[in-house]
Amino acid sequence: MNVPIFLARKVRHAPEGSFSATVTRVGIISIALGLAILIVAFSVLFGFKNTIQQKIFLFGAHLQVSKFTNNNSYQETPLSLDTKLYQDSTQTPGVQHIQGVALKAGILKTSDELTGVILKGVGRDYNWNLFNGSLVAGTVPTVGADTGTGSTQLLISQYMANQLKVNVGESIPLYFLGNPPRARKMTVVGIYETGLEEVDKTIALGDIRLIQRLNKWGPDSVGSYEIFVNDFNRLDATANTIFDVMTPDMRLTRVTDQYRPLFDWMVLLDRNMVILLALITFVASFNMVSVLLVLMMERTPMIGLLKALGSPDSIIRRMFLFVGLNMVGWGLLIGNAVGLGLCFIQDRFKLIPLDPKNYFMNYVPIVWDWSTILALNAATLLLIAVVLWMPTFIISRIRPVKALAFKK
Repeated sequence: MNVPIFLARKVRHAPEGSFSATVTRVGIISIALGLAILIVAFSVLFGFKNTIQQKIFLFGAHLQVSKFTNNNSYQETPLSLDTKLYQDSTQTPGVQHIQGVALKAGILKTSDELTGVILKGVGRDYNWNLFNGSLVAGTVPTVGADTGTGSTQLLISQYMANQLKVNVGESIPLYFLGNPPRARKMTVVGIYETGLEEVDKTIALGDIRLIQRLNKWGPDSVGSYEIFVNDFNRLDATANTIFDVMTPDMRLTRVTDQYRPLFDWMVLLDRNMVILLALITFVASFNMVSVLLVLMMERTPMIGLLKALGSPDSIIRRMFLFVGLNMVGWGLLIGNAVGLGLCFIQDRFKLIPLDPKNYFMNYVPIVWDWSTILALNAATLLLIAVVLWMPTFIISRIRPVKALAFKK
């Protein structure tokens, strides 16, 4: 028979309504509440970061390669699709996908309204999967058809649709600046919304062949390459690999530089999360030490009796350690149930809305990162188990004669 575990069971089953039972509940609730808050906080944090990053990657990609030029306008210098970087992209370590795009400034005009836009021309190699969560009406345009003029289908933002008062299926002229100005009658086939103001106000998507024809480029010319990496955490390493393949007249731009304010904001969120984690861990550890000290004071006569019967201090310390670990176990169980339950409710029913103008999304997002949840449970159990050893060393200072005469 394991004596410390046997004694811990006796101590643990305190009478209902006793001070020990009340203190034990406080310890369990503090652990459960702390773990639940951490699970919800990390799920929401990762949800924010993942949602914002996916919206950014719609138009920024991870890396962008363009011709090196001093021109800051949207009139691009063409890149050929016959380069080694584009043709051998699948063999480049860290690269997941590469696509050729082109930009051209224009003006969308109706009889009553007009707005400036940047037409982003895309081809057959464009990855439309990122639009699954941002397409609010219609469909994506058909691009890359074997026609010399290019498709006139257009994907605009909800902001543009509201400003111009157009819906899916309607036609609208798109004017391109030049001498003389040129116009194309475009058909709105879809409407997207990212919540990123600088994107929604400016970017419309169409066929790259239309821009190639307007710029008098060949069918194998694009304005830039957009590159997606396999692991965003290794963005810099992949960028260095691509840089070695580039020709001297090419320029490489990271999305973290292109949208630096948003990524700086996400770094700030990480720092705030570290502070929250430290505070909650400190409070939970302090509460557990206090609870165990109270239980030891209430069981002082029992400690004295065990010592008088010849029990070593190590057995008594392990007894109270098992009592504390039992509270931690119940706290983890309840905390996981509450934290995961709240996350499930928000993920399923979207009960907490957000202002998209300030948060770039319509509701609080949830990401199920099971590795982080398991790490939180393991770290909580390990840290509190270590902290619980601290008050048990007081046992060695308790003398049996005084402990047996101790009055509660």
